[in-house]
Amino acid sequence: MPLDQSYLGRVFPPTPPYEVGREKIREFADAVFAADPVHRDLAEARAKGYADVIAPPTFAIILSQNAGQQLVDDEAFGMDYSRVVHGGQTFRYERPIVAGDHLITVMTVEEISSRAGHDFLTTRHEVSTVDGEAVVTIWTRLVIRGEG
Repeated sequence: MPLDQSYLGRVFPPTPPYEVGREKIREFADAVFAADPVHRDLAEARAKGYADVIAPPTFAIILSQNAGQQLVDDEAFGMDYSRVVHGGQTFRYERPIVAGDHLITVMTVEEISSRAGHDFLTTRHEVSTVDGEAVVTIWTRLVIRGEG
């Protein structure tokens, strides 16, 4: 079933606030082998000018996945998630994610196309604080493999 082209440009509601905690940052840093002490040591982070420990850059994938679930769960869109292959990820930061942040994400469908029997989807995720401060923009590219 092809992806519903009418979703192009659709903006989804913001996610519930996500509270960024020190332990979540530490666990993520461990998982991706991020060795910089600013991800674990408050004194080190403050010495480098941060209010608290900061998340590794790819931590924001958690926020984009939370927002992206809205599209995955939308049966009318026509995406068979069992056929999805990750095509790419781009991050543009305004500032680092810091422990104590309360972040929301708004997702927009930027591209839907088909080539060689496969569907291609690009979504943009605008992550900001609950007070409206822009933090990071994430672009996610997915390939939905055809049945052939």
